[in-house]
Amino acid sequence: MTFSIQEILGFLPHRYPFLLIDRIVEFERTKRVVALKNVSINEPFFQGHFPGAPIMPGVLVIEAMAQAGAVLMLSEMPDREKKLAVFTGIDNAKFRRQVVPGDQLRIEVEVLSFRTRAGRMQGRAYIEGKVACEATLTCMIVARPTENMSAEAANE
Repeated sequence: MTFSIQEILGFLPHRYPFLLIDRIVEFERTKRVVALKNVSINEPFFQGHFPGAPIMPGVLVIEAMAQAGAVLMLSEMPDREKKLAVFTGIDNAKFRRQVVPGDQLRIEVEVLSFRTRAGRMQGRAYIEGKVACEATLTCMIVARPTENMSAEAANE
């Protein structure tokens, strides 16, 4: 099973410039997901990280893994439009290669444990078959604030 960008937008609340996956090329319910991220010089973070020597921040590579994992978790939620998958932990993060413009990240996320409200996953991001980043990620499923709640909080 694969997902286009339009289908990914149906799972995640993230939007430009923070949506960090472009396509899902493999998907096994409750087990595994493989996503792609095409890294372009037009990414806004390259303006400051680093001028003349652009490198994708490692935390954004981890965020891309988390977004792929969130699609996997949220796909099991019948009311996913009312839910968010939020980080609760990052363990054993290792950065092995720099990610630069022109690279295509292949993001592989495998479920270690999966519950209705929480998950633990092993993520790896590859460039040309070589590991660029790996980490164990944990997340929790929480209620998504409604627009009225967000507006009220902004006015306080």
